[in-house]
Amino acid sequence: MPEVDSSNAHERFTRLLLESEPVMLRSILVSVPHRADAREILQETAVALWRQFETYDAERPFLNWAMGFARIETRRFLAKEVRRAQLSEKAIEALEQEMHSCNDFDSALETHLATCLGKLNEKPRRLVQGYYHEGHSPEVLSQRENRSVEAIYKTIQRARRDLQACIERQLNSELA
Repeated sequence: MPEVDSSNAHERFTRLLLESEPVMLRSILVSVPHRADAREILQETAVALWRQFETYDAERPFLNWAMGFARIETRRFLAKEVRRAQLSEKAIEALEQEMHSCNDFDSALETHLATCLGKLNEKPRRLVQGYYHEGHSPEVLSQRENRSVEAIYKTIQRARRDLQACIERQLNSELA
């Protein structure tokens, strides 16, 4: 492959990856709620995508192709880890099927998540949004909320469990 083509492929890959990265990260966070672990999986996914990029069919959506790699890397991570996913295997499979059945992988999940976020009390919702959407550390949230770091962790953990249960209920009601 000539140098120019390689450079163009690298640039094209980088652009496609950067566009898809937020959706892929949100999807991974459903199965692996620890942000550092999810970022590690995303990094492994990016490496696998680059290795296989020459097989990518540009006529198909990159996100769909990339999400397949993200699911594989997530499963590999969960198989290796002692710390297991917060969601049951059945829930993960139901989420994957739901996400796979529509072209826009994150739309159904985001709809459920938005609905469930709306059901949270104000403080937990504010903390979840600050941690996951704004990327603030528990220390920053602790100062902002005038609460201990431990209280922030516990509130986020309870909110995540509540969101998980709510999303699972919505998915189960759809499957019924």
